[in-house]
Amino acid sequence: MGKKSAAASTAVPVQVKRVKKARENAFLYDWKRNKNLLLMSLIGFIVVFIFNYLPMFGIVIAFKNYNLYAGIWASKWVGLRHFKSFFGDPYFFRLIRNTFLTGLFTFLFTFPAPIVLALMLNELKDGMYKKTTQTITYLPYFISTVVVVSLLKTLLSGTGPINQLLGNFGIEPILFFNEPGWFRTIYVVSSVWQTVGYNSIIYLAALSGVDVSLYEAATLDGATKMQKILHVTIPAISGTILVLLIMNVGSIVSVGFEKIYLMYTPATYETADVLSTYTYRRGMQNREFSYGAAVDLFNSVISMALLVIANTISKKVAHQGLW
Repeated sequence: MGKKSAAASTAVPVQVKRVKKARENAFLYDWKRNKNLLLMSLIGFIVVFIFNYLPMFGIVIAFKNYNLYAGIWASKWVGLRHFKSFFGDPYFFRLIRNTFLTGLFTFLFTFPAPIVLALMLNELKDGMYKKTTQTITYLPYFISTVVVVSLLKTLLSGTGPINQLLGNFGIEPILFFNEPGWFRTIYVVSSVWQTVGYNSIIYLAALSGVDVSLYEAATLDGATKMQKILHVTIPAISGTILVLLIMNVGSIVSVGFEKIYLMYTPATYETADVLSTYTYRRGMQNREFSYGAAVDLFNSVISMALLVIANTISKKVAHQGLW
C-alpha cells in the first residue's frame, strides 16, 4: 500500500508538469502561427487602452469636490454626497422617466425595423432594384445629425410643408418642436429613418449564410414564402438577433445626447430632458463637474445592470449570451 501511494503521489506532479508544458507549447505554437496578426492587433489594443480604459480613472471625481485648478488628486473627497444630491433632485424622477421611456420606445421600433427590412430585401430577386433600395435606405445613416435635425425643423416648422399639408385639411398649424407631446414621436420616427438601412447590413450578412438546401426542402414540403421566413430564415439568424438584442437592451438608458440636445428646448424639457442632457447642463454649462460625473456614472451603472440582466435571461431561456 505504501509503495502504491508513493507512486501515485509522484505521478501527480509529473502530470501537472506535462499539462504546463503542453500549455506552453500551445502558446508558442499560437504565437508563431498568428504573430503578425497579434502584432497588428496590438496597435488597436493600445489605442483602446489609452482612450477607453485610462479615462475611467477620471470617475473618481464623482466622489470628490473637483476643483479644476487643484486637479483630481488634490480635490477634497466627499464620498457619496453628489449621488445623494442627485437622488434628492426635484428633477430626478422626471429624468429617469424621460430617459427610460425615450430609450424604450426607440428600442421597440428601431430594433425590429432592420430585421423586417432585411427579410424584405432578401426576398427581392431583381438585383438592380435591390441595390437601389439598399442604397436609398443606407444614405440617411451617413447624414450628419445636425443636418437631420435642421431638416426636421424645416419640415415641421409652423410654415413648413407638413403644416401646409395639414392646413389643406383644415387643421391648425402645430408647433411640433414646442409641443412636449410630440418630442418622442419625432425622435423615434427620425431614428428609425436614420438607422434602419445601416443596421440591416448585419442581418443581410447573416442571411447570406443560410443554407439554400433548407429553402429547397421547404419548397418540396409545400411551404409558402411566409412559412419559409418563419421556420427557416428567422431561426437561421436567431443567434445574430439575440446578440444584438442583448446589446440594444443594455443601451436603453444610453439615449443619444447629440440629437436630443439639438432637438429639445426649455418648452419640451417635460418629455425631452434626459440624463445625458442634464449631465451636460449641470456638469459643463454650470461647471459642476463632480455632480455631472456622478449622474453619468449612475447612468453607466444602470446600463451595465440592464446588459447583465438581459444576458442572464438569454442564457437561461435560449442558452446563448454574450459571455
